[in-house]
Amino acid sequence: MEAPESQATVVSQSSDSLPQSSQQNSWIWTMFALLLLAGGGALIWRQFNSGGPPQGFGPPQSVPVKIQRIETVEVKDSSEYVATLEAQERVSLRPEATGRVTQIFVTSGETVQPGDQIVQLSAERSQAELSAALANINAARAARDSAQAELRTAEAERARAAAEVNLQNEEIERSKYLVERGAQSQQTLDLIIRDRDTAIANLQADKERIQAAQASLAQANAALTQAEADSAAIREDLLDKTVVAPIAGMVGDIPVKLGDYVTEADILTTITQNQTLELELPVSEGDINQMEVGLPVELAQFGEETPLATGRISFISPQTNADSQATLVKALFANPNARLRDAQKVEASIIWSQQPGILIPTEAVSRLAGQTFVFVVESETQAESGETQQVARQKPVQLGDIHGNSYQVIEGLEPGEQLIVTGILNLTDGIPITPETAQSPATP
Repeated sequence: MEAPESQATVVSQSSDSLPQSSQQNSWIWTMFALLLLAGGGALIWRQFNSGGPPQGFGPPQSVPVKIQRIETVEVKDSSEYVATLEAQERVSLRPEATGRVTQIFVTSGETVQPGDQIVQLSAERSQAELSAALANINAARAARDSAQAELRTAEAERARAAAEVNLQNEEIERSKYLVERGAQSQQTLDLIIRDRDTAIANLQADKERIQAAQASLAQANAALTQAEADSAAIREDLLDKTVVAPIAGMVGDIPVKLGDYVTEADILTTITQNQTLELELPVSEGDINQMEVGLPVELAQFGEETPLATGRISFISPQTNADSQATLVKALFANPNARLRDAQKVEASIIWSQQPGILIPTEAVSRLAGQTFVFVVESETQAESGETQQVARQKPVQLGDIHGNSYQVIEGLEPGEQLIVTGILNLTDGIPITPETAQSPATP
């Protein structure tokens, strides 16, 4: 009978001799398990309880939310780039000669046409000098005309003198024939010979007069040429001091002021033709294979979704950059409202394709255990009162690409449903809501 008592005593001592730390660990793990079960139960109650509140609680409060009607929009498959717009025509105006600014004909932002005066500089030669040069041209031209008239008169006189000599020669031959036959006296023949010699002398005088007239005409032509050259030099000097617009466009900043002394190196202003702008895009190797001339390109300011302008691909380079392996692509944009500016940086989207689809705001999406959900509005009839109320119903959705601030919905929503877009963190499945309409998202 003594042996069993001894065994019992050993067992009792073994139990009492357990370390205190082991007992504390067991107590901690027990409490952790209880808290985990309580938290899990609360989570399950929050996410999946669609019925009424627990016994003893009042009805849940209605949550104010904004809703948005789901509609089908054009969803664009695009690639985004950052690029800089460039004007196809842009000039920096510099003077062709030094001088002081005496007049500015335009203001910044004004539209000009080719030939319009922009800036006038002080000229070394005056308008009076140009008028005197023009007068010299007129005088030289009159002298030339007079010399030409005198030459024509001398040539006409020489022609008559030559005819007279020929006539006298013929008369001499007839007189010689008559004198040989005794029908005419020698004295008459001598008189005819004298007249012929006089006609020859007159002919020679006319030739000399022609030479003098030709010399006078040459001198008059030389004087006219010199007068025209002087006038052209004065006119060129005046034109050099009047800066005109070489192209049509908008005048930029005018850094010079009246009285400033400028040289050929100074920029007076710029003229930019902003009616058509060009965009250069370095397209990656993966996108260039589907690139085509004529594809639409949309421009937007950074952080905004509304396009500023839409253009078309106009050029695809046949060469690839050896360093970046990108291909240069250009697009043209009409700018009739001057919303685009030269050297403006923009976000450019090349639109590969467009198809109908559904877009929802990113803030309307919630995630749980790797699954994406949204809340939609659903009408529900209360069993106790028979009244109809609107509740939030949680629906799983499959999302596609993000477009700006919106997700594309691949599966889970249909056009016409009412999507809840605010207060998502305050919602549970089946909770009553008070909806108000939100603005629909813009088509990307």
